[in-house]
Amino acid sequence: MFTSAIALLRPFILFSFLLIFTLFITRVGLGIWQVDRFNDLGTIFTLVFNGLKIDLSTVGYLLILPAIFHPWLMLSKFRKAWLSVLNVIFFFIFMSVLFFELATPAFIIEYGFRPNRLFIEYLAYPDEVMKMLFNGHLPTIVVISSLLIIPSKYIWQSINKLVYTKKTLINLSPLSSALSFIVLFCVLFLCARGTMGHRPINPSYVYFSNDPLINSLTLNSIYSVAHAYKQFGNEENASKLYGKMATDDVIQLIRQETGLTAQAFNSKAQPSFTSRAPFYQGKPKNLVIILEESLGAQFVSSLGGLPLTPEIDKLNAEGWAFKDLYATGTRSVRGIEAVITGFTPTPARAVVKLDKSQHGFFTIASLLEKNGYTTQFIYGGESHFDNMKSFFLGNGFTDIVDFNDIKKPKFVASWGASDEDLFNQANVELNALHKNEKPFLSFIFSSSNHDPFEIPAGVVTPIEYSNEQLAKYDSKELLRHKAIQYADYALGRFIDKAKKQPYWQDTVFMVVADHDARALGNELVPIKNFHIPGVILNSGKPPFFDKRIVSQIDLAPTLLSLIGVTNHSPMLGHDLNQPDASGRAMMQYAENFAYMEDGDVTILQPQKPPVNFEYNFKEKKLIPKLINDKLAKIALAHVLWGSLAYENEWYSSEH
Repeated sequence: MFTSAIALLRPFILFSFLLIFTLFITRVGLGIWQVDRFNDLGTIFTLVFNGLKIDLSTVGYLLILPAIFHPWLMLSKFRKAWLSVLNVIFFFIFMSVLFFELATPAFIIEYGFRPNRLFIEYLAYPDEVMKMLFNGHLPTIVVISSLLIIPSKYIWQSINKLVYTKKTLINLSPLSSALSFIVLFCVLFLCARGTMGHRPINPSYVYFSNDPLINSLTLNSIYSVAHAYKQFGNEENASKLYGKMATDDVIQLIRQETGLTAQAFNSKAQPSFTSRAPFYQGKPKNLVIILEESLGAQFVSSLGGLPLTPEIDKLNAEGWAFKDLYATGTRSVRGIEAVITGFTPTPARAVVKLDKSQHGFFTIASLLEKNGYTTQFIYGGESHFDNMKSFFLGNGFTDIVDFNDIKKPKFVASWGASDEDLFNQANVELNALHKNEKPFLSFIFSSSNHDPFEIPAGVVTPIEYSNEQLAKYDSKELLRHKAIQYADYALGRFIDKAKKQPYWQDTVFMVVADHDARALGNELVPIKNFHIPGVILNSGKPPFFDKRIVSQIDLAPTLLSLIGVTNHSPMLGHDLNQPDASGRAMMQYAENFAYMEDGDVTILQPQKPPVNFEYNFKEKKLIPKLINDKLAKIALAHVLWGSLAYENEWYSSEH
């Protein structure tokens, strides 16, 4: 009985060891690649040990279903057929694990983590993603494909030897099957659960570092993606990640931090709703918002960055520029969310993509439409990408202009028409809107500065770097720099043309980035990679650099005030026309949330206590300090607010 029971267990034991060994080797390899991120040998040992816990959990989840059927099917007349099926299952599992591990280095280079929810989100747009991959990442595709295809025959044969042996086909008894079933189920269940505690193992259980990449390496990539997929079902509930707070306390704190009086809030149905009079009291002005793709302050010399954007530097000298403006996230939809809706960031997907925000969700377009404005979105690519078209049409935008509407584009890249073509069409659209004699909102979203960085030839000349500077950048980063130069050139050319058009005089222009190029580093939240340029033109104010800390969510209230429209909205952002508006910013970095007030930063992590830092603006580094309980509560209130407002429909455009 014991001999036959062990024979039944044997394929699962051997295959489990194969999976664990493979994951161990890839984790060690990634650790060696990123060895400079480790403080000492103890950190490496902790990584390997914690990683083993996740690997055992992964094996448990992957194998428990076939393990349930295996002992009983081996008793039946179908056992040879079942062994063939088991061979296929094992092969598919191993190749899937191998694929995700091979894809990991390229993903880390781009995003600073193992594959996560972004990996899943991009699958919804195969056309755009395939163009990007084949035009900008073909060598990576070739390498991964080769490493999967070339050894696949050997892998198949090896797995076949694990499944088919003389011992596998010995005579079995119901008792031996029952014994092996109990052993397999109990062992794999305990492995999957990973702990005898109240809750099963999860990423926060094995995270141990202040470096997000090291924490990410404790996972394996198939587990990371599966966990991200699971989180989609719980994404509206931030309290599951960061802890609970009474709803009344959340409301009291988020109201307090707006700087408005308690009497300004008079709606029970929408706890954050207020009516704020505008700074400008004349005839309502037009508004044009230009959202620049992936353009961090690190590339803007007037903000202490590289000299890649002379046109933005010129605009900063002409307008109301922000020295310390911070994005709310690391994706375009997060930037759209902040700039167009003023919504606070959450660990969930941006509201642009969520079901309950597709109609009747507040945007500045919905407010301006009620005030007689024509509202328009202009994009050089396919507007359905990232669900933009659906969200905009359901929430106040009356006109969408995208790739199919651009007349004879001179250069078409993977993501659509070039920025020059985009802005040429935008100029046509703005002149047409001006002739209608109605005020208008035009939201223009650029795309040339997006991987794979395809731009027209001969338009810009790359800046010259010293050999020391060149050593810092790989070929892809240099392509990015050239694309940034082109995006800046196209923007400057458009603004120069706009200044000569009849619509210029009565229009406030906002130029702002959606996010930085890449948010990387060994800090829980790399704040320096949330620093972005932003400048308002035709504000009616003399040119100046605003040195307050500003969040993207402050821009919409400020712009409404500048164009003379009363701000009837649930937005929490500050009207920066008020000189006493205090400086604060909030940033969502994967599942970590940062709240910065002046230089004091509280960071919230899933299922962990808050931690506090002082941000050194000169060195662009976080310095640990004792916890600030008051700021920690404010941070928690703000990260919970987004989930509550979405779930309870408190952010409606109807009031």
